[in-house]
This record gives sequence, structure tokens and C-alpha cells, in this order.
Amino acid sequence: MAKIGIPRTLAYFSYYPFWETFFSQLGHEVVVSSPTSKAILDKGVKEAVNDACIPIKIYHGHVADLAGRVDFIFCPRMVSVRKYGDFGTETFCPKFLGLPDMVRLSMSELPPIIDVRVDLKQGRKAMDQVCQEIGRLLGNPEKEVESAQKKATAVQKKYDRLLQQEILPDEAMTMALTPGATPQSSQPVQPDLKIAVLGYPYTIYDHYLNVGLLSILRKENVKVYTQDMLRNKTMNKYGQTLPKNMFWYYSNRAVNATLYYLDRPDIDGIIHVTAFACGPDSMVDRLMEIETHRRSKLPFLSVAIDEHTAETGVRTRVEAFLDMLRYRRESL
Repeated sequence: MAKIGIPRTLAYFSYYPFWETFFSQLGHEVVVSSPTSKAILDKGVKEAVNDACIPIKIYHGHVADLAGRVDFIFCPRMVSVRKYGDFGTETFCPKFLGLPDMVRLSMSELPPIIDVRVDLKQGRKAMDQVCQEIGRLLGNPEKEVESAQKKATAVQKKYDRLLQQEILPDEAMTMALTPGATPQSSQPVQPDLKIAVLGYPYTIYDHYLNVGLLSILRKENVKVYTQDMLRNKTMNKYGQTLPKNMFWYYSNRAVNATLYYLDRPDIDGIIHVTAFACGPDSMVDRLMEIETHRRSKLPFLSVAIDEHTAETGVRTRVEAFLDMLRYRRESL
């Protein structure tokens, strides 16, 4: 049995239920890094290259947190999770593609890195090959890997369904990984406002990275909607209303979700959480703002975060935005 370390950031928020189940079913122990903190951020800033965006710096910090505690660090090379013909052939951003190399070359005294290439442009069979490659590396027979993959896929589908029931990832993960758990959400039952909080999963759901944005909204009795609560078919439909889509998977999800929520009459406003120094976000943020003003009169707020972002500044801007939404509602 091996200890497999999984950093609690980036693709963690999208695919952790699959990989936790997969490795556990193979008889290995999964160790997740600690929640993001100042110590983890400081480690990441020290280890990563200076011009990296804050999510990449934080990823390095999570890897450092796992070093010395695990036998392997799971750092897949995420290329694409969309097959040819499935509405485009987006890839993950270049830093996702080069992440295993960045970690390996910038950090020392690390355990072996499982850097399997995840490229599903050829369809589901490519995922079978990914899982079998990991199984061979860890010494698991082919039949065991097939069984583990099947169970992991079922858990991932359950997790995705929970997200679509408007349950946030922290709660959805617990429910998906706990047999017999009853779906329930901490979101307000009778919210004062409904806001779409959009961006990349690792900026929306990491409480330290976004300095507690979702907690601020919850205390203000705001119900939060994200792109992960939408079906792929829904987002694909709205993506087809644009002349051209972007090259990046998470970017297209954020933009297409924006277009969907602009059509929802019950949504009071949109908040885009963007990472400073993120190349794709420099285009995503502007496109979201342009389409919001072109297609609706819905208020739009962009919140940029980096390693120097303070909770007070974000709280002040968000509270002012909420006050404006309430005043606007009363004036209509």
C-alpha cells in the first residue's frame, strides 16, 4: 500500500471524488494537503517562479505541505477532458499542462510524482489508459484497476449531480464519498439576494485564496450560484451564441455560465473572481463584462485576487455591491 498525496487546489475541486475513490479502491491511502493558509501560500511563493499566478504559487505550497508525508504526489498533466466533436477541443491553460515539470524542476526533496497525461480528446477509452498506466506504476493488476475505475466513475457522477442540486463542493464531496448520505445544503432557504459567483473552481471555492468571499455572501443571506451547478449541455448551448469560443476549458465554462445566468430573471448580479497575472483571465474578465452589458442590465463586479489581497478590501467592495443591488431592487 502506498500513500498518495493530492494537493488541495486546482483540479482538486473538480475531480477529487474520482481520484480519492480510485486510489482507495486500489488499496492505497489518500493524503490530502492541509487547507490553504498563510504558511502554505508563503511556501508556494518561495518555491514557485516569480511570474506565476497565485493559484500556481499556492499549488507549490500544497506540494510542499505533502512532501515528507507521502510516497507519491499525484500531479497529473491535465491536457483536455473533452473529446473531438464534443463542442470544441479546449485544453487546460498552459500552466496546467506544464505543472508536473514546474513542480519537479523548482522544488527539491520531493517523492516521485505521478504525472500521468490526461488527454481525453479521443474519448472515454483514453481514460481507461490513464487509469491502467497509474495501476502499473503502483503495482495493481488490470482487473483491480478496471473495478476501481468503475466505482470511481460512479462516485464522480454522484458528485456532479450534487453540484447540480446547488450544493457547494465541500458539502458535495462529503456526501458523494459517504454512502447513504442525505443531500442537504447550507445555502439559505429564503435568500435576500441571488448572485452568480463565476470563475475557476480553485478561485471560487478556496476560502483562503478568495479571502472568504462565499462566507461573506452567506452571512449576508445571499444564495450563490456557480458554473459547476450547470449541466454541460446547458453551457454548450449558450457557448454556441458566441462567434468563437476560447481555447481553455475552465475559461469557456466561466463565460458560458455567465451567458446562462444573464438569462435567469431571478439572478440579482454577477461576481467574477479572477486571479491577478492569469493570462486567460485577462480576456475572460473583459469578455464577461462586455457580454453582461450587451445582453442585460445586470450589475457585474470583478474581484481580482493575489497574494496581497486583504479580506477587508474584498469585504468592503462586496458589501457595497450588495447594498447597490438592494437599492436597485427597491428602485425598480
